[in-house]
Amino acid sequence: MSEYIHLHNHSHYSLLDAISTINGLVDAAVENKMKAVALTDHGVMYGVMDFYKKAKSRGIKPVIGCEVYVAQSGSRFDKGKNS
Repeated sequence: MSEYIHLHNHSHYSLLDAISTINGLVDAAVENKMKAVALTDHGVMYGVMDFYKKAKSRGIKPVIGCEVYVAQSGSRFDKGKNS
């Protein structure tokens, strides 16, 4: 079987989207003999340092990302307006 690495994972820092903890994510990677795992929370990076340190300490390569949304026109103040 080829190696598999999860590149789209949310932790409990992605409010209303996930309940996985940083420990749980790293533990699952170790249990499944993964060499790397990613953390891509929604619009926040609060868990990055904890994730990085725990993954490195367990021999897992941490892949750090963030799921963000970019408006192509208008302003952030235009919420709800038709532009």
